[in-house]
Amino acid sequence: MVVAMLSMTMTFAEENDQQTVVNAEAYKMTVNYKQLGKTLELTKDQIEAVKDVHNEFCSDMEFISMVEQGSKKMMIDSAIKKDLQYMKFILDKDQYKKYLTLLNLTLYNRGLNK
Repeated sequence: MVVAMLSMTMTFAEENDQQTVVNAEAYKMTVNYKQLGKTLELTKDQIEAVKDVHNEFCSDMEFISMVEQGSKKMMIDSAIKKDLQYMKFILDKDQYKKYLTLLNLTLYNRGLNK
């Protein structure tokens, strides 16, 4: 009986660890900047500015992945709002629309838009 309890506990702990890894992966927002530049038709200056802004967004999201579940939604919303404010300044209207679509799809696919 003790062996059965220990094995069930270990299985449960392993599943929790796997779920934590999956959740942490959802917050990794790294992108291929070369491909993003092509998709958005960015100039060299825009690519550099987008890299800087997006790297900050990636850092924010990585930090958010480590906080308690209760406060994540508000923090995600804040990080997205900050990212979009900077991107709106860097990108033209059409580029911004494409970026917004890409970001929304990414957040949706990772389950972070809830």
